[in-house]
Amino acid sequence: MSAIHPDLYLASQSPRRRELLRQIGVRHQVINVSVPEQPAADETAMDYVQRLSREKAAAGYAQVVRQGLFPAPVLGADTLGLLDGIILEKPRDQAHAFHMLRQLSGCTHQVITAITLHSAERQVSRVSITDVTFRELNEAEITAYWQTGEPQDKAGSYAIQGLGAVFVKEIRGSYSNVVGLPLEATYELLQGFSIPWWTARDSSGGSLPPVGAEL
Repeated sequence: MSAIHPDLYLASQSPRRRELLRQIGVRHQVINVSVPEQPAADETAMDYVQRLSREKAAAGYAQVVRQGLFPAPVLGADTLGLLDGIILEKPRDQAHAFHMLRQLSGCTHQVITAITLHSAERQVSRVSITDVTFRELNEAEITAYWQTGEPQDKAGSYAIQGLGAVFVKEIRGSYSNVVGLPLEATYELLQGFSIPWWTARDSSGGSLPPVGAEL
């Protein structure tokens, strides 16, 4: 039996990004990368998110070469929230999460995702921006939401694909971008790199075991 090779490697441990790739039938394999996530002095949020996506993709492809893996392109991605020019981080603790959710209450913030495909020949990036408007939140809701555990590892302290969806009044732009992988921008990269998606895939499309696991 011939080996099953990935169409791309995903340089991310995010289960949401893996699910979105499975949704559109892209056969992929997760690859572990370690890239410091700290903005440089005077670096804009847009420059920062794009740089991280490029660095993650490049680090992933360097690992593909170093380990002698099947030479498929590597997809790197980074997502951040932005409110009044301030980056919405993952909460450090309960007080930080409450502060962010109070700031988001009744306001519109932006979610920016940069994605990069890196192959032996080239590196191409795309950026997606979505406006997300929250309804007014009360303290009881914020407290109850924190107690679910969902916001504790989420940028901006909420997950639109989870329980936090009830806070969202309106979105303008890509929903999948807010989840973590803008599928319309991903499709453009897939087309440019001749990577198959569901139109050229049978039921075998989807995720493969992580790099290092048996295929």
